[in-house]
Amino acid sequence: YTRLVVVYLFTCPLGSRGQTQCIYAPVQLASVVNGGPSNISHTKFLFMGFPETYKYRRLLFLPFFLGYILVVVGNSLLLFVIRNTESLHSPMYILVSALAVVDIIVPTAIVPAMLLTFLFDLNEISLAGCLTQMFITHFFSSVESTILLAMAFDRFAAICKPLHYTEIMNSSMFLKLLLFTLIRSGTIMLALVALAAPLSFCGSNVIHHCYCDHMALVSLACDSIAKNNAMGLAVIICFVGIDISVIFFSYVKILYVVLGAAAGEDRWKAFHTCATHLMVMMCFYFVGSITFLSRNLHIPIPIDVNTFLGVMYIVFPASVNPIIYGVRTKEIRNALLKMFKINMNRVSIVKVSSIKI
Repeated sequence: YTRLVVVYLFTCPLGSRGQTQCIYAPVQLASVVNGGPSNISHTKFLFMGFPETYKYRRLLFLPFFLGYILVVVGNSLLLFVIRNTESLHSPMYILVSALAVVDIIVPTAIVPAMLLTFLFDLNEISLAGCLTQMFITHFFSSVESTILLAMAFDRFAAICKPLHYTEIMNSSMFLKLLLFTLIRSGTIMLALVALAAPLSFCGSNVIHHCYCDHMALVSLACDSIAKNNAMGLAVIICFVGIDISVIFFSYVKILYVVLGAAAGEDRWKAFHTCATHLMVMMCFYFVGSITFLSRNLHIPIPIDVNTFLGVMYIVFPASVNPIIYGVRTKEIRNALLKMFKINMNRVSIVKVSSIKI
């Protein structure tokens, strides 16, 4: 005979007016055939990223919406300035452009869907959609790590080996960097998704996050996730342990060379620039490590805090990178001011012509 056992989960946060709003989700559906259980895996999942502040979810819309607009406008403006200024078509600014593209793609993969969840409670996603979002988010985040590594190497070559800079940072180097990025990021992130795809999700289908983070999904599996945990740690070692070590060494070497050769104001400017870059990079890697390791090592962090850090890991670097690598860079700032003055002059000429007519 066949006996069906169905268990349901009711997540009941308070609504905006104090009423209870329950999210009805099947937790387990197991069939017992001749005494042997056979789990049926979920194919739909629900996001519940901020359970403790769920009743304020519509208020959360505004700051995240403004943050997303800042990300898109800031990085788009940076791309526009670099593309339309011939003097900025150099290796360093090509890398800054690549960083701006990645900083638009990654937030776009998660923030619009998150905003729809806040406004209209559209928090359901299929397993295929979840795995796709997971790959896009983690792949391009790892690409960002590689770009930051390449930017540190570019500054190292420009300052420590200026006579050989054009030989080092040429088209061949960019081709090697592209292949390295595709092989390293593509292989590791495909393996991450490939290990998550065949898992059975026969328990809860509520993802305690605002997007499909790897461990947030994998932690719901009924199967053993030892391989997934090991792969998550491998990601941390590869993209944080290795990349941050090389970046830190590069900037220490740059500071050593600059502080030994420069004097007075130039020393302070070099130190300030390198320190700013390092702080932004440390925030990117530090927050990313916390979100990964908290689930891998089962560190008890409140769900709302962990979700907030996971979103900030995506949004914060993308919003400040245009300022750090754009506005604070003299060449880009001058190009932006020049374009602004030209446009203002054109507007003045059009106004004068219209008055004469």
